[in-house]
Amino acid sequence: MAFGALLGTALLAAPVAAHAGAAPATIPATAPAAAHAAPAAPAAPAAAAATGLDDPAKKEIAMQIVSSAENSSLDWKAQYKYIEDIGDERGYTAGIIGFCSGTGDMLDLVEYYTQVKPGNVLAKYLPALRKVNGSDSHAGLDPDFTKDWAKAAQDGEFKKAQDHERDRVYFNPSVKQGKSDGVGTLGQFMYYDAIVMHGDGTDSTSFRNIRKRALSKAKPPAQGGNETTWLNAFLDARVWAMKQEEAHSDTSRVDTAQRVFLKKGNLNLNAPLDWKVYGDSFHIG
Repeated sequence: MAFGALLGTALLAAPVAAHAGAAPATIPATAPAAAHAAPAAPAAPAAAAATGLDDPAKKEIAMQIVSSAENSSLDWKAQYKYIEDIGDERGYTAGIIGFCSGTGDMLDLVEYYTQVKPGNVLAKYLPALRKVNGSDSHAGLDPDFTKDWAKAAQDGEFKKAQDHERDRVYFNPSVKQGKSDGVGTLGQFMYYDAIVMHGDGTDSTSFRNIRKRALSKAKPPAQGGNETTWLNAFLDARVWAMKQEEAHSDTSRVDTAQRVFLKKGNLNLNAPLDWKVYGDSFHIG
């Protein structure tokens, strides 16, 4: 799982005061109908196009909010080259979602990258990545892996590979589960942020077990529950999971970010958004 540089890592120094929230689309005025023409069909509601986190504008917001926690910056596109060992016993943490050499997702990423671009600068590290998987070891990676990662990050194909694995492993499953549970954009984001940090394995603090813990307290809308009640139960379970591990124990990305949006009733995650993570303030307007 990609637990990410959120765990006390500050990659880019200053928070970016982004205004990346897309402006509301305006519906162009229709041209005058020709004489005797049949009446035009009613236009579909404008909101119908943006029903989930997979809407491009909402996805951009999601990337920025996660980056604020993981990298102390809203500039998530600057993180393709990021790599360091943050001392969380997961080896190297790298890239836009915190791919880890000790948890398998970095290995999956480099394997995928090598499929689409054989002979790339990271391909030679595949044997070592297979050996260190499941540990915090750097055996076979040092001393040049971090330099080669940064070099690979200059390649558009490697950036595409990171995007692909982020979506395949984290983003798409969380959005799918959110829609299945009947939660809106904010709820889907809560699921995504949880999967990014905890992965979706079988351990007690994984996403699926956080959700299972929440189900013991409330029901999602798809099962007849109230959305706000359900999301509060989910966040309660998430905070419990975070506190099981010292590296996760700062719960501000929930307390002063996601809870803020929920308390305001912003179930569609609409801008403007103001929140704090680890005491730093962020804004999307």
